[in-house]
Amino acid sequence: MNFRKKSSDHETLSGPLSRAPHHGKKKMSTKKKWMIAGIAVLAVGAIVALMIVRMLHSVAPNSNILETLVKNLPLVEKQLQGEDEGRINIVLLGMRGAGVDGGGMLTDTIMVLSLRITEDEQKQKHYKAAMISVPRDLYVTTPGTTTTTKINGVYSNGEKQKKGGGIELMKQMLEDISGQPMHYGIEVNFAGFKQIVDALGGVEITRDTEFIEPLQFHEEKVCDGANGGVFTVRSGRVQTKVNERGKVVAQYPLCYNKTEECGGVFKVSAGTSVLNGDQALCYVRARKTSSDFDRARRQQEVIGQLKAKALSLGVLTDFGKIQELMSAVSSNLYTDMELWEMQRLFDIYKDMGDNPEIVHKVLDNSEEGLLFSHEGDQRGYILLPRGNTYDRIRDLFATII
Repeated sequence: MNFRKKSSDHETLSGPLSRAPHHGKKKMSTKKKWMIAGIAVLAVGAIVALMIVRMLHSVAPNSNILETLVKNLPLVEKQLQGEDEGRINIVLLGMRGAGVDGGGMLTDTIMVLSLRITEDEQKQKHYKAAMISVPRDLYVTTPGTTTTTKINGVYSNGEKQKKGGGIELMKQMLEDISGQPMHYGIEVNFAGFKQIVDALGGVEITRDTEFIEPLQFHEEKVCDGANGGVFTVRSGRVQTKVNERGKVVAQYPLCYNKTEECGGVFKVSAGTSVLNGDQALCYVRARKTSSDFDRARRQQEVIGQLKAKALSLGVLTDFGKIQELMSAVSSNLYTDMELWEMQRLFDIYKDMGDNPEIVHKVLDNSEEGLLFSHEGDQRGYILLPRGNTYDRIRDLFATII
């Protein structure tokens, strides 16, 4: 029997392939190839997005995961709030932390990080940045109410209303003060700050003179050991209570904390020192012997040094390393940014280069300052804006970069 194929059996190929049976296979169309390639790209994008979600969702628990997945797909436009207008404002807050004694929800650190983005005729982008510190004793009216308080209590009031309300209310407060929209907020507690410093191997500080804080961490309070408290080491002094006639009606012995923060008397030597997390936290908290304004300057100094250290280790040029760092401090860090917005901010930072122009400013009560101090009534020591309006502060924010 002759099994030779007929001439209609596609005998157009030569060599070994000409003898291979085709079994009716059809050549894949170009359109189908592009469809498969597109599906593969989408799948890779989704996998990358899911990895980022797992790493960062703990620091932004209220973020929209679906939106993040969509924003991580190829060719999907990503823009931060304020980016179209050429200015992005981020509120930075630091505090002891929820559930921690000593005013855990009061904000010790209040800063605004402002990024200016401009474009020249050649479509080349240029960047400037400003870091502005607002003192905790600024006396304000809580937004939407007639309640007055020091600004360091605004966050706490917001959190009492709802989880995440602290950042929201503080942003509203700073918008009122600055005249600028506050697009995002980031908060870190003391434990998170220490973790960041230690993860980077410490922070290098250079001082012309010795820094010493002998009072703030060595404070006396009424002895409370009998009530299960921590102030149990007698100082030898007493607190006296007098009545309206000036007669002594009671005396209470004073004690030191048996485990004083920062070793009681905190020092940083002149010259260059590398501070670990505990030491760096003491350095940026100390204020009693210096001032709140000096403390704010030290806080900005330490942030700048942490940035330099992170750059030297390659952390700020590798989003994967940033994810690892954020994951390590996730329980002590919170932001209202979406996950994709964090990525976009990282991309902008990379475009800025290693040493962008940064203007540093602390609102203070110096002769040239925009605030004045007031005390002597039931409000205690407070700071108020000169002229009793925020006009000059708003001018500063409008023109600083």
